[in-house]
Amino acid sequence: MIPARNEADSLPDLLARLEPQGLGALLVVDNGSTDRTSEIARAAGAEIVFEPRAGYGAACAAGLAALAPEIEVVVFLDADLADDPAQLPAILDPIEAGEADLVIGVRPAALREPGAMTRPQLVGNWLVTGLIWLLWGHSYSDLGPFRAVKREALDRLELRDRRFGWMLEMQVRALEEGFRVKEVEVPYRRRAHGVSKISGTVSGVARAGFSILGTIGRLWCARQLSRPGASGATTRT
Repeated sequence: MIPARNEADSLPDLLARLEPQGLGALLVVDNGSTDRTSEIARAAGAEIVFEPRAGYGAACAAGLAALAPEIEVVVFLDADLADDPAQLPAILDPIEAGEADLVIGVRPAALREPGAMTRPQLVGNWLVTGLIWLLWGHSYSDLGPFRAVKREALDRLELRDRRFGWMLEMQVRALEEGFRVKEVEVPYRRRAHGVSKISGTVSGVARAGFSILGTIGRLWCARQLSRPGASGATTRT
């Protein structure tokens, strides 16, 4: 699944690189684009889903709702070509081998192109993974968007965030559900075209930061309320 907003310049190369991978379905979610994103994706043979409400989580949720029921594993990949589609087998192998329910492509410094991640991204990544370790006791290396997850596991997570906290919520809820999580190191490059909707502007960084921190707060509060004996305790069903 590829959430995309005004990524017409990147999509031709990305979709051409994905074509030899033998995917069961290739879905592009047009998240309110004003360029030729949908036209280009359709011409390349991708299935198109439209989600006019802005938000990474909204786009992913719309894509999941449109997936055929026989799809057993979902791969998430950004449209900007920062992640290399050739790494798809490395992302999928742990799931296919029965070793993991969720696989996250992490971006170590040694495999990052200089400037591929901005300072706000690096600081934010460090802060959020640190909070997850502090509050949930698990040491994640990254919140990388390139990932694969079992469909039935993803359905159990009941992800609610519709903005920038979607991937964070997935990782936290996976811990709460006791899923097997594996990290795989992947190279990471500067985006091929255009400007990031998040890290490319000060306002984008601020919105993403507040959204992600708000998601952490909501998840932590929900966890406390679900503990046995907590006042007003509730459980997820």
